[in-house]
Amino acid sequence: MAAGRAGTVTRNDRCRATMTPHWADSRVEVYRYVVGPMDNNVFVIRCHETGEAVLLDAANEHEKLLELCESLGVQTVLETHGHWDHIQAVPAIRDAGYRVGIAAEDAAMLPSYDYILEDESVIEVGRLRIHTHHTPGHTPGSMSFSVEGAPLLFSGDTLFPGGPGGTQFEGGDFPTIMCSIEDRMFRRFDAETVVLPGHGLDTTLGTEAPNLDEWAARGW
Repeated sequence: MAAGRAGTVTRNDRCRATMTPHWADSRVEVYRYVVGPMDNNVFVIRCHETGEAVLLDAANEHEKLLELCESLGVQTVLETHGHWDHIQAVPAIRDAGYRVGIAAEDAAMLPSYDYILEDESVIEVGRLRIHTHHTPGHTPGSMSFSVEGAPLLFSGDTLFPGGPGGTQFEGGDFPTIMCSIEDRMFRRFDAETVVLPGHGLDTTLGTEAPNLDEWAARGW
């Protein structure tokens, strides 16, 4: 993020001053914005120390997202999956010079992208280390993201308050998404971990885990 001269306030400083983190500690700032007709959550994960950031899901309203990228120091964009409502702003974001990453299994769903996200890799954003977790089921290439040292799990459309994401679309599979949730979320992360989904409100793994058998029985 550009720094202004001493005693002056830049445009970015003004934008930054009006933004309140959705979640924060001494290292991490998380900003949440709701965009588009499907009320998609767009998250910006920002390193408090360096001001560098990453944006999750270039979903819609590209002009707003480009302002956020500039104001919050976004370095790259990570897609949780390739469904249309999560990728509408990708062309404009790329045209502005931001690189976009997506899992190989969902890459064909995007009109364009720059690099492939691999399972269990680390993306460094300032002093932060963001881990990738392949959590298929909603789509074959669905990815979730965690921040090392912070109780945060960005679940895309894999896990919501009240159950898994839909599997009725092409490429979706209910047994697969249930395995992703049980094996790659409930068994790996603490109950206090905050789940930040692709739509709607936050929850915690501890809130959702007791309902796993109920979800399996109902089949959705």
